Amino acid sequence: MALFLRRGAALAARSIRIAAVSASTSVHRLPTVGSLAGAGELAPTNLFLLEARRGFAKGKKSKDDGRHGTVQDAPDIGPTVKLAATSQMEAAVVALSRELSKLRTGRASPGMLDHIMVETADVKVPLNRIAVVSVLDAHTLSVMPYDPSSMKPIEHAIISSPLGINPTPDGNRIIAAIPPLTKENMLALCKVVTKSAEDFKQGIRRARQKALDTIKKSASGMSKDDVKRLEKEVEELTKKFIKSADDMCKAKEKEISGN
Repeated sequence: MALFLRRGAALAARSIRIAAVSASTSVHRLPTVGSLAGAGELAPTNLFLLEARRGFAKGKKSKDDGRHGTVQDAPDIGPTVKLAATSQMEAAVVALSRELSKLRTGRASPGMLDHIMVETADVKVPLNRIAVVSVLDAHTLSVMPYDPSSMKPIEHAIISSPLGINPTPDGNRIIAAIPPLTKENMLALCKVVTKSAEDFKQGIRRARQKALDTIKKSASGMSKDDVKRLEKEVEELTKKFIKSADDMCKAKEKEISGN
């Protein structure tokens, strides 16, 4: 009888242990894929960790994407800088050409009278706005006023200019004979050419410096190679326009000396 009771107690204890193991397994078993009922069995802590991992991965990707977009949107200032520099340098060369055309040489040139100011009705205006200047021959100019009443003021203005021209009336026009230059006049005019060239070349250099300053301010958004390339292109533009100015002045000096 005692033996039977001990066996019964052992079997009961074994049954209790098996039931405990089965209960533990059912609590921690993950739901099967696609089971809606199983999804509700996930512990709240597990759900929180899963969502946190997903959110972290998503946020990191967005940050990378945003940084990548910033690099792609960097503006290219090269064309704008070169266009502005070219425009300013061209303006300096054109102004130099206009200034040199005013200088008197041994040959007749319509532009040599452009700087003469004529006083009419108490107002001073450039001669080329109130008259047509044309070349009759290598040493003679014709000045045809739009208004015949301005003949006298134009004649007086030409005489008063430092060109050394003595005009003579000829009907409804004025004849201006260009006297030959003396050696002293040639030397003085060549000095004027040199000074004019330097003044306008300073304008070219100012355009160069302005372009380089713009590049320097934008260098943080550019690669070092792009910065060096753009600076080199600005330097080449500067050399080109400086040479153009020098060539114009050499041609003018040759015209003045008559060679």
